Amino acid sequence: MQATRERLVRWEDPAPSLEIVRSSPGIDAMRAFVTGVVPPPPIAMLMNIRLVEVDEGHAVFEGDPGEEHYNPIGSIHGGFALTIMDSALGCSIHTLLPAGVGYTTSDVQVRFIRGMTKDTGTVRCEGTALHVGRSTAVAEAKLYDRERRLLAVGTTTCAILRG
Repeated sequence: MQATRERLVRWEDPAPSLEIVRSSPGIDAMRAFVTGVVPPPPIAMLMNIRLVEVDEGHAVFEGDPGEEHYNPIGSIHGGFALTIMDSALGCSIHTLLPAGVGYTTSDVQVRFIRGMTKDTGTVRCEGTALHVGRSTAVAEAKLYDRERRLLAVGTTTCAILRG
């Protein structure tokens, strides 16, 4: 007989935060998440990841892979790594956008180097914007374990959405 596990996920209504994020320069919006002025988005609560550091063109997320992220073969699903990487990649771009300008991921490429389990502990993903133009942006990220061993590398291209 298998033991059933349960995880309760709570988040705040994201609607009030959207106006702050949309009306602020990107760096200010990202700093508001880091300082807690703006609550984390629901995806962060669901995936157990958090934005911990930002600067212009740079965003760092940390996350705690857990048993709830396991795939059928007993390791952390690649979607966990992809989610934290997509977040760091996109937010590094967001830090360079003016108020009222958004973005959306158009593609992501990730190379998984090492697997993760619940015993991996907190992971850190560092994203850096490489180019932010009028209509597209490109960023790269690296995902590390607590011993700073490389777990994955990735890149993204984002479409810039101007009102």
